[in-house]
Amino acid sequence: MANIGVHGRPTTLHFEDPWIRDVTITTGLVDTSTTPVLLRMLQDGKLDAGRIITHRSGSDQVPEAYDLFDDPVASGALEVAVLR
Repeated sequence: MANIGVHGRPTTLHFEDPWIRDVTITTGLVDTSTTPVLLRMLQDGKLDAGRIITHRSGSDQVPEAYDLFDDPVASGALEVAVLR
């Protein structure tokens, strides 16, 4: 699981199901080492980003895409994909 983004307030992650399965959870920041891994997973079809993308914008709409994150509660933005 990768939690990428900026949170404007605390969030709760429910780990009841993984807990009972004895899953190991490691935390850390998404950085220059982990970003290529996540991009490779997307490219290889191992990560389905379509399930979390709530908005799509063209490359000519980058400022508007950023505006969605200004108030994610109002916009409902979870993940915004900028397509070229």
